[in-house]
Amino acid sequence: MKKEWPQARYRAQFMLGLRDALPALIATATWGLVSGIAIVKSGLSEALATFMTLTVYAGSAQLTALPLIKEQVPLWLIFAAGLVVNIRFVIFGAALQPFFRHLSWPKRFWLGFFSTDIGFVMFMKRYGESTRRGDPLHLWYLLGVIGPGWIAWNGASLIGIMLAGVIPAEWSIEFAAILALLAIVVPLVSTRPVAICMLAAGGVAWVGQAWPLRLGLAAAVVAGILAGVASERFATKSRQG
Repeated sequence: MKKEWPQARYRAQFMLGLRDALPALIATATWGLVSGIAIVKSGLSEALATFMTLTVYAGSAQLTALPLIKEQVPLWLIFAAGLVVNIRFVIFGAALQPFFRHLSWPKRFWLGFFSTDIGFVMFMKRYGESTRRGDPLHLWYLLGVIGPGWIAWNGASLIGIMLAGVIPAEWSIEFAAILALLAIVVPLVSTRPVAICMLAAGGVAWVGQAWPLRLGLAAAVVAGILAGVASERFATKSRQG
């Protein structure tokens, strides 16, 4: 039997992650384009907008911070708002930690920086039930998912920064980003717990959309997770009973 070298297996996992990520790249790029346009239209220079999009790899945090920057609120409040909006990544990181805790902290830091919502969902969908921990194949799969996403996001965001001056507000291009995200999210609703999770998160987000510091978004994340976990446990008990 022909021996398969580890490098070939790693490359195969990277390509598998890339294949899984391809359908989401359109939504990622669209969202990046909208964010790039929004940064410039909020009043930041193209140089500052470029710096922001390369260092703040989070569209929700960018769009939350922009009106606060425009109002010249204290810096600590801007950081607090960004932290609240992205608090979900603490939960994602806790879920991913068993798979990557063998890595050095600098590697885990950068892996966390480049990770995204879609990347987390895709990884857990494929390996969430795996009993193996510290498998290099897990790392290469995740890199195949998040690497192209980072390139698509920043490439589209930089294009948005350059085109912001010629795109009229009447085009409502942010609506295209919402449609693109829906095209990715809806196919993920394949089980009852996932459906209940999304309904709970959507309901809380709608109720809390007027809350300060985007607290409604943070509450929606918590509500969605709790609803999904409770639904999954109920379904498990029903099958066992």
